[in-house]
Amino acid sequence: MGIAEDFKTFLDNIKIDNAATISLRYGEVTAALNKKFRDTESKTANSLQVGSYGRGTAIKGVSDLDMIYIMPANKWDSYKDGKQSELLRDTKDAIKARYPSTVVKVDRLVVRVLYRDFHIEVMPAFKQEDGSYKYPDTKNDGSWKITKPQAELDEIRESDARKNNNLRRLCKMARAWKNKHGVAMGGLLIDTLAYNFLESTTEYDNKSHLYYDEMCRDFFQYLADQPKQSEYAALGSRQRVRVKKRFERKAKKARDLCQKAIDASGQRNERQKWRDVFGNGYPAPEVSANEEASSSHSKAQYQNTEEFVEDRFPIDVRYHLRINCEVTQKGFRAEMLRELVRKYSFLRPDKKLRFEITDSSDLPEGTEIYWKVLNRGPEAKRRNMIRGQIVRDTGGWEKREESDFKGDHFVECYAVLNGVVVARDSILVPINANKEEVLKNVG
Repeated sequence: MGIAEDFKTFLDNIKIDNAATISLRYGEVTAALNKKFRDTESKTANSLQVGSYGRGTAIKGVSDLDMIYIMPANKWDSYKDGKQSELLRDTKDAIKARYPSTVVKVDRLVVRVLYRDFHIEVMPAFKQEDGSYKYPDTKNDGSWKITKPQAELDEIRESDARKNNNLRRLCKMARAWKNKHGVAMGGLLIDTLAYNFLESTTEYDNKSHLYYDEMCRDFFQYLADQPKQSEYAALGSRQRVRVKKRFERKAKKARDLCQKAIDASGQRNERQKWRDVFGNGYPAPEVSANEEASSSHSKAQYQNTEEFVEDRFPIDVRYHLRINCEVTQKGFRAEMLRELVRKYSFLRPDKKLRFEITDSSDLPEGTEIYWKVLNRGPEAKRRNMIRGQIVRDTGGWEKREESDFKGDHFVECYAVLNGVVVARDSILVPINANKEEVLKNVG
């Protein structure tokens, strides 16, 4: 297949695969609230699907679903005077009464309905004459805020049509990238930046899948060139969208990876280079009969025990996670791996390694940590020590290892909340020496 077919397959691979279940849950919640506030049981009336799912930019693994329940106008007098918390409690009680086995919680702005692989955040709100919605904020004894999701839904639909259906697809591919590389960007920020990029150029107005390699490269360049700022004006609504963590450095890396993939056009490693950008949703490299026979013979000598996190959990990165590694060797002071690699490019064997989480400030309570340690290279295969299993943290949010033999060792950390990977980070441990060279050190 050519690049156009590969990108078509990629987009098909990352499309939402549980839309029927999500729609069913939306309908159940809507029916419960209609019964409470209107004495009807419609599963569609008076609710608005918003967020990435409503904008049509969500991908496989989406776990954070948003819904506005449109309150009857005649209920305003019951809640307007400092009864924001009461409105959220009544919303929660209505859902809980109908579905007692489902976990339902009141948050500051919404009611969270927790299912196994995703949750719906329900915002009860009063529709205003201008099409905006007034919703409750329970902070500091309560207030009413305004949101304009319909303007966002309308603008993304209209811009997508102007841009030859490229906007929503770019938003989806950007989500695959942020999930692969652990980029803590909210969905509305991604959609806004993709919108700003395509509206800033006419280059891709009449182009499609055949040019998605260049479009992605140019989009990541656009992200890398963004000035440092704490917020953006959302598409359509122009409401403020907060920047959680800086993304320019990872966008620059993505731009470089895209260029390497473009330069490899037609080569055997082209697809792998695109998978380095977007993850395993991108089509896998084709394997010839000779390569498959050679690989089968090689694998007979060792067990390929590597596990892939996307086979175990849905992935919907929303938080920031950073890991580093403390390197120690008898007779030398401890140093951090990232600094050692910057200075020397690699490590020697026979060092003790302690991987730790150095930044997890915004991870929610209840987050679980998992680790993956993968050994690469001929020596790992010869010694049958590929490893690569995903294991739960045993306490302390750290992982201890030793640099035992030559080769690249890849360590990844996953933060899992309610069965979904919500943050991830990785670090490469390049070990470049044989056992006989142990006395030569970089410490």
